[in-house]
Amino acid sequence: MGAGHSHGGHGHHGHSHPVPTGDRAILWAVIVNLALTAAQIVGGYVADSTALIADGVHNLSDAMALVLAFGARRLAQRPATPDFSFGWGRAEIVAAFVNFLALIAVSIWLAIEAFGRLTDPPEVAGGLVMGLASFALIVDLATAALVYRSAKESVNIRAAFLHNLADAGVSVAVIIGGALIWAFGWYLADPILTVLISVVILWHIAGEIGPIFRSLMLAAPPGIEPDEVLGALGQMQGAAGAHHLHLWQIDEKRNAASVHLIAETTEFHGLIRDAKSMLREKFSIHHTTIEIELPGSDCADEPGEDLAEDHDHDHDHDDDHGHDHGGHGHRH
Repeated sequence: MGAGHSHGGHGHHGHSHPVPTGDRAILWAVIVNLALTAAQIVGGYVADSTALIADGVHNLSDAMALVLAFGARRLAQRPATPDFSFGWGRAEIVAAFVNFLALIAVSIWLAIEAFGRLTDPPEVAGGLVMGLASFALIVDLATAALVYRSAKESVNIRAAFLHNLADAGVSVAVIIGGALIWAFGWYLADPILTVLISVVILWHIAGEIGPIFRSLMLAAPPGIEPDEVLGALGQMQGAAGAHHLHLWQIDEKRNAASVHLIAETTEFHGLIRDAKSMLREKFSIHHTTIEIELPGSDCADEPGEDLAEDHDHDHDHDDDHGHDHGGHGHRH
């Protein structure tokens, strides 16, 4: 219930004191990660280790995630304008999505590279791999500690934080691989580890990208069922039904809805207030636009006048226009 209010608080109070500290921590995390990336990729080429390069690329993705998070968080603090009436809150969602797409591409490239080495693994300098992977482990844990506080406030920074924890695990694996090569000359460990790292990255993304994609596609917020919202509105005192429901997320903290509500009488002013209050308390929808329709009146939105246009051919056989919109609400 506090989502909407907390966002408002973020704009004026929440960011005035703790955030500069959080931002400085993120900036340090970026610098350290970029230095680590350079060391691992150069070291990976010198040692001829794709696993070390893979770990370096994963660290680069973390650094880029933090750069995107840092920039997007600054953008998200910008006030709304007539042109950008919802503000810049969705910048973080876009940034996270871009970062995930880049990670997918890099992971697939590394896996292909490693598969090519499985048949004829090159001689890898195990000692150098162990040393750089140990350095990476320390940096990953330090970075995770630096961004931990900010991760509680933002999906984008939380994604970066989880990346760092995953990186720490990857670094441990690379250390073990380096030890196997150094102790037993088992060079096959390197390409096998590279494939496993790629799988870990892709598995991690699979769990994170869904909600971000839904938000970008203006899908209903997770946990809010359109049918339940329509049912709750239709059962309100003074309401004869509801249809033409659109649900979406403005950003991580704000849900929005627009709906047509059929009133039982012409005295409907209290109904709007009660409907908004119910949506806020029961469904955490803080931004609502409600259009009232009076008993016996037709829906003012004819086919083709709004977002339902694209779905009208799905409902061509519906005789009742209200039913058409109800169906659209359900499709969300």
